[in-house]
Amino acid sequence: MTAPALARVEEGTALFENTLGGIGDAGLDEPSALPGWRRREVVAHVACNADALVNLLGWARTGVENPMYSSPRQRTADIEAGAALPAGDLRAKLAVANARLARELAAMPAAAWDAEVRTARGRIVPASEVVWMRTREVWVHTADLGAGVSLRGFPADLLRALAADAVAGLSGNAEVPLVTLTTTDTGDRFELGMRESSPPVATVPVHGELAEVTAYLLGRPSVVAGPPLPGWL
Repeated sequence: MTAPALARVEEGTALFENTLGGIGDAGLDEPSALPGWRRREVVAHVACNADALVNLLGWARTGVENPMYSSPRQRTADIEAGAALPAGDLRAKLAVANARLARELAAMPAAAWDAEVRTARGRIVPASEVVWMRTREVWVHTADLGAGVSLRGFPADLLRALAADAVAGLSGNAEVPLVTLTTTDTGDRFELGMRESSPPVATVPVHGELAEVTAYLLGRPSVVAGPPLPGWL
């Protein structure tokens, strides 16, 4: 596992924690950028995700299967329980979970990164994928807090990786419209939808800055005008 990849997790974690630190306790009950979720649900989710990824790292290190969550119901229940905590306890829960994950990432033996584990969606991936999974969580959910941080402030290479991740997550879904996305500021190009269809379907061209195109692909608010997309995760 490369030092830059781990550093990106640390950077995103610090960004999330610092952004959360600027939100008062009463502000945790305000809506986040995710429909139906208050900020406290976002915080609880990020904390629970850290614990779930610790499970995968332990699985990779020991060879003993330990899934992220015992079931989708347990995942939902854990988030709801965390969100119901008093503000101070919720903040402490996040800090403890972040610190635990950081210790586990730092202690991973080099050979264990290649061990295969299973994500909550059932994908079999090398344990090294955990680093990207956490990177994605802390950065995107920082913007979801709706507290002054947006995708526009993200590094371009991170935006490209997030966009590519969303495209991969949407691939093979017959409900995804045929769309070609071109970024006006960086010249990146992304394609969505099943290209071979009968009868042929016209491709919808979508243009916008990289941050806005990425937000559109992630299902976040965006000025990009494109057809609705199903969820990428």
